[in-house]
This record gives sequence, structure tokens and C-alpha cells, in this order.
Amino acid sequence: MYSSAYVWAKVLNHMEERLGSVTVSAWFDDAEVVELTEEHLILHTSSEFRQEIIRRRCTEFIRDALKEIFNSDAKLLVFGDAELEAFRSKDKKDSTLDFNPQFSFDSFIVGPSNRFAHSAAIAVASHPGDVYNPLFIYGPPGVGKTHLLYAIANGIRNTNPDAKIVYIKGDQFTNELIAAIQSGKNIEFRSKYREADLFLIDDVQFIAGKESTQEEFFHTFNTLYEARKQIVMTADRKPSDMLTLEDRLRTRFEWGLLADIQPPDYETRMAILKNKADRLGLELSDEVCHYIANNITNNVRQIEGTVKKILAYRDLNDMPLDLPNISRAIEDMFKAEGSALPTPNLIISQVCKFYSIDEATLRSTLKSKGTAEARQVAMYLVRKLTNLSLPDIGQEFRRDHSTVHHAINKVEAGLKNGDVTLQNNIRDITANINSCL
Repeated sequence: MYSSAYVWAKVLNHMEERLGSVTVSAWFDDAEVVELTEEHLILHTSSEFRQEIIRRRCTEFIRDALKEIFNSDAKLLVFGDAELEAFRSKDKKDSTLDFNPQFSFDSFIVGPSNRFAHSAAIAVASHPGDVYNPLFIYGPPGVGKTHLLYAIANGIRNTNPDAKIVYIKGDQFTNELIAAIQSGKNIEFRSKYREADLFLIDDVQFIAGKESTQEEFFHTFNTLYEARKQIVMTADRKPSDMLTLEDRLRTRFEWGLLADIQPPDYETRMAILKNKADRLGLELSDEVCHYIANNITNNVRQIEGTVKKILAYRDLNDMPLDLPNISRAIEDMFKAEGSALPTPNLIISQVCKFYSIDEATLRSTLKSKGTAEARQVAMYLVRKLTNLSLPDIGQEFRRDHSTVHHAINKVEAGLKNGDVTLQNNIRDITANINSCL
């Protein structure tokens, strides 16, 4: 995919060969490309005369050029100022995200473990860009970080419906950047994020260790911060624990306010449980709620999943919601602390996220430097974090056990020899894996 500037330059050269440079310059002197897709090429000129000339005399030349040079059947659209303004207004409206209205401050159950983060989020929603910028919320998975992100978005949208709100996950930011570089759409990529009124990024820890991503994020952060636009980030750990995060980003993440959320205590778990049950039309006895709250202790998401499973059992089996029935229905939801081992697939997926490669490439025979290192690290972590044998690990990667043994030895040698980058990479990846358990 070519950039719009490159395509337009080629089209102009093609027309100059047929119409002459003087004619093309006279008609297209102030013409600019608004958007180029597979379906259409949109040009803008403020001159009504030039709009008419381009539409009547040049449409076929432009379409022929696109077809001949790029094998494109894109339709030509020529906008004046009013049409351009309407297009951009529509584009802004269409690009806004719909945040689930159920994720509001009112529906967030507040307890000692999350009260500080909740209060900070309300302050940010009330005065975006003026207080606690950036707001950095961190804590283990499933404790309500994304809920607060959405609540901030919904709060700001209620008071300012025209606010441009951009939400992205850390690994998706990297993937979009890669796609933009490959397609020559760096300008469009930067505009999307740097023109936001509210920038929300979930799981920002996934940009750590990625040089190009951190460079792009650094400039995006600076642009928004200097324009007094609100930035809110979440992560599974505080910035100082992100070992492969650049120092210049780490210090910026700490400029505003760090707010942690911990797993809910017993009283908060009981309140969350009863709230979720009420919303789903379930009537649970205090005995049942006590049993669940004492056994489901990891996070809010697990509590919600438990309530939904009880609802499914009730509807499918028509069973009374007493303690014996519920204990049988949800016994597989209980997990002893520290008893879970990551699966090879989880380890491989987190390694691929960290190195920005897909799993098919990791398991392939490709031997580029980056892919080889990612593959070796994945083999090392599968060996370290699971009970799989070398032959079993080899099957996961379509290699024999001797190749796995060599890869593990190479990583271990690097760690033993003090390879700081490798040490930090493995620590960050391991933290990412543990946060998913």
C-alpha cells in the first residue's frame, strides 16, 4: 500500500505527460489529497472554478492514471470547503468509540483497595487536562482498571459530547504503528492519537522494550501533554517496575498521579457480588454470598464470572440456589493461590506480544535475529514455567529436543554473562505472563 502523497505525485506526473505541466499546475496548484482508499480518492480545492474544471475535464485522466499505475478503480471525489468541513465532522463523529454505559462511576463498587484510584478518576473526568495529568492506574488483572477508564470516557462525553476520545491497548498501539509504517500512513496514525482530547491506553506495559513504539509514544505523549489534553494509562505494575521501559517515558508516566488498585477485601467482594447478582436478577442468600466471597478472592472479573455461571446453571437446570447446588456449580472456579501454571500457548502469546511477531512466525523456520531471539526466549520460559519435557516443548515449536536444548542453553548463557537487555526482557515477559493467571 502506497502513501497518498506518493500516489498523488505519480498521478500528477502521469497527467503532465498528457496535458502539459503548465495546465496541470494551473488546475491543481492548491489541490490536496484529503483521503485515499481502495474505494475513492478525495481531493480538496477552495476554488469553485477549479472544482468544476477537475470534475469535468480531469476525472477520466485521474482514474486512468490510477488504473494504469496502481491498478486501482478508486472513484474521484472533489470537495470544496463546505464539503470538506462536513466530511471531517462526519469522520470525527464516526470515529468516536461507544463506551458501555454500564461502566460508570455509579456502578463501580468502592472499597479500601480502590478508593484512591476511583477518586482520582472522578477528578480527571470533572477537570480533564487540569488535574492529575497523566493519571496512571496500576494493579493486577480484573480489579477494575478498565472500568475506570470507561467511566472517565463516559463522564467526559456526558459533559462534552464533541470531545475526541481515543482508546487503545498497548499491544494494539504497536500493531497499528507497524501497519502504518508498512502502508505509508504515518501521518494518519499520528493525527489519530495526537489530536485527541482524551487519550486512554490500557495495558501500557506492552509498549516496554519496543524501541520504535516507545519513540512514537514519547512524541504522542509530549504533544498531548503540552496541549493540556488528558492522558490516562493503566498497567499491571507501576512504571518503576517496567524494566525495559525507557527512562524518559518512565519519568513522564510519573509526572501526574500514580494510583494503585489491589484485589478487593472481603467486604468489597460481598458488595460487588450482591451488586452483580441484583443486576442479573439473582437472589442469593447471605450464606451463599459468604461462601463465594471467601473462596473467590483474586479479582472482580472472577466474581462476575461466578455470578454469570450461577445464572446459567439456574436457567439450564432449574435448580434452587442453595449452598450445596451452588458449591457444585462453581467448584471449578476456585483456584488455590499459586497453584496455576501457565500454558505453553499463554507463554508463546505473551512472547509474541512483547516482540511484536505473530505466533505462526515464531513456530516457523524463519531465522531472522529478532525472530530467533523470541523463539529461544519462548522455549526457555516454557521450560522454566511449566513441567513440559524437552521433547514436549519441541512439539510445541515443531523442533526436535536438541534444538530446544540449544536454545535454552543460549538464553541461560546470556543471563549468566550479564546480558542486561535479555534479563529485563525476560523479567517483563514473565510479569506479563503472571498477570494473566
